Amino acid sequence: MEIGYYPGCSLKQSSALYDLQSRMVFSLLGVELKEIGDWNCCGATSAGKVNDFLAVAMPARNIGIAEAAGFDEVVIPCSACYSRTLVAQKRLEENPGLRTEINSELKRKVKNGLKISSILEVFMDRIDAGAMKEKAVKKFRGLKPVCYYGCMQTRFPYTVPVPDNVENPQGMETVLASVGVKALDWNCKTWCCGASAAVNDADTAFSLMAKIMKEALQRGANCFVVTCPMCQLNLDAHQDSFCEKYGIEERLPVYFITEVVGAALGFAPEILQADRHFIDGTTLLKELEEHEQK
Repeated sequence: MEIGYYPGCSLKQSSALYDLQSRMVFSLLGVELKEIGDWNCCGATSAGKVNDFLAVAMPARNIGIAEAAGFDEVVIPCSACYSRTLVAQKRLEENPGLRTEINSELKRKVKNGLKISSILEVFMDRIDAGAMKEKAVKKFRGLKPVCYYGCMQTRFPYTVPVPDNVENPQGMETVLASVGVKALDWNCKTWCCGASAAVNDADTAFSLMAKIMKEALQRGANCFVVTCPMCQLNLDAHQDSFCEKYGIEERLPVYFITEVVGAALGFAPEILQADRHFIDGTTLLKELEEHEQK
């Protein structure tokens, strides 16, 4: 089974391990991710702050490329890229004039017949096909994750067709349960981590991250699981800083959903590049694996 794949900028740079994990994990589950050619940045949150037209035109070009390549569906692991592309598609559907204006400058025109899927939707398809249960070889029963969705996976400026509950999403919990990992319930799953404010307003961002961290620890979590590269980077790269500032002694690894699923499917932490995190991501997985073997 082949599916179109838009990695976006983060998965080619700071979150390259997410790209690697996605390709490896889905290949084992019977899905070949076919990267669309000559894609461009979706604009992320920046384009909309500068030019509303470009915020639609940039992801529209990628949609046109995918449709021209014959894809019926494209999966977008990055939450921001997924949100921007889904919103752009919705706006083009509702505004024929805007679609005509943008298409007039595109070599590959947008037809609006493309299904834009989050990484969780593709995992759900694999669950329905029985592939997740069939391929899972490790349970990691001692893993106590909290699923952190952040803003972009759940908050949209337009009404768009998303399959999950945006107030209390359950997609990651369902995916983890399919490989034997039970996630903890908690209050901060859709809170903002500060996003790019970590660069220009660190005090505000660190305050938000510290609240998220404290809630996770109070619930008894031993790790975070995320789908968003920005959330992962913030909670991972800045964890020592915001924990020191707010007197938090514990540290928690911040895993991508593909990392935990990949480990459950039998990939070693080093193969998944879990050793590339700022907060140690290998020790917990190895300790749990050793415990299961005893």
